Amino acid sequence: MELPRPLVELTVAEWLDELALPSPSPGGGSALAFALASATAVLAMAARVSESSGLAAQAETLRSRTAALAQLDADAYAAALDARAANEALRADLRAAEPPLEIARAAVDVAELAMQLVQAGDQRVRADALAAAVLAAAAARGAVALVSVNLTTFEGDPRVAEAMQLAAAAERAAAFAERC
Repeated sequence: MELPRPLVELTVAEWLDELALPSPSPGGGSALAFALASATAVLAMAARVSESSGLAAQAETLRSRTAALAQLDADAYAAALDARAANEALRADLRAAEPPLEIARAAVDVAELAMQLVQAGDQRVRADALAAAVLAAAAARGAVALVSVNLTTFEGDPRVAEAMQLAAAAERAAAFAERC
């Protein structure tokens, strides 16, 4: 389905309506990317409250990176569905696995930045940074499922193992942040 405009330009209400439509794209990957982008926005706020311009800049960079992943995932999955209809499924599935893998990669960066803010940030926003770490870990875990399903016909594909390792790394960073 053709989207009315880029996902990042939709209002929250429009985004939720678009996600709820009976269409497989945008779907779980785009939702994970938006959740991750939301986590980075929270981190940018926490860094600013903590008067840490360096961490705020890192969070803004991650926010741009993760917000773009929502559209990338929606487009890649829509293309995969089109290719399946044209009997070109193998290459399409390979390409459709890339955006969720990138979500998992970015989630590690978000969780690690959140861990830094939990440790060094202002106490008033410590819980916000912790929430961002937990969101990042959840996004990474969800990305594992999407990478795996897109690569089911490619037994032993190393990207599944990579996604699992990335999710474990994000979960470790979030768990460490909880213990701080």
